[in-house]
Amino acid sequence: MRIALVGYGKMGKAIEKIAFQRGHEVVAIIHSSNAGELNDISVENTDVVIEFTRPDLAPLHLTTLLSKGVPVVCGTTAWHTQEADIYKLAKEKNGCLVHASNFSPGVNLFFVLNDYLAKMMAKWPEYKVEITETHHTAKLDAPSGTAITLANGILTQRPDLTKWVEGQPANENEILIHAIRKDPAPGTHSIAYQSAIDDITITHEAHNREGFATGAVMAAEWSMGKKGVFSMRDVLSL
Repeated sequence: MRIALVGYGKMGKAIEKIAFQRGHEVVAIIHSSNAGELNDISVENTDVVIEFTRPDLAPLHLTTLLSKGVPVVCGTTAWHTQEADIYKLAKEKNGCLVHASNFSPGVNLFFVLNDYLAKMMAKWPEYKVEITETHHTAKLDAPSGTAITLANGILTQRPDLTKWVEGQPANENEILIHAIRKDPAPGTHSIAYQSAIDDITITHEAHNREGFATGAVMAAEWSMGKKGVFSMRDVLSL
């Protein structure tokens, strides 16, 4: 499979390594120094693009690539306000977009566990729920996209809760997210249900970037021949 990488930071380099290990070819690497070469990517020379950049750049990258019919796997987060337009474009162009806040298979299993626990705890409103996420200091967004996905999963199961907030005391109907930045920290997410009697906590801790990179390449492999907008849950049949 011919893969183009858009974004060549720590994640891009980790994805390149996994792509080679799984027998794929990296035909292009786009970064800040050669950004104009994004326009050279087409269905004639590339099977799929894996995009991990910045929230201010991702919508433009996706618009360019999807308009050409190039399948895209996107792991950039924090561009929520433009998601609807990008998803609409992917469908209009009969293209393929796999977009996820986290591509790690373990994290996506954790998402399912979070949903199940939230459904169970809906019967026990005396437990107050908080989320804590810890990442390296180079991470641009806070809270993380993964933390937001976890919060939204809880909100879906808890009609008594209305929204999540970050870094400030939460009202009774809000989920508080703590965003911690320190080095080194590939990514840890914990959901704590706390009461006067006891606490219930579930945690996912990444040891390195390999799980994220492997999941992104798995998503790229899965995307071949697909049309539509998908998530990692689709890739893993969760």
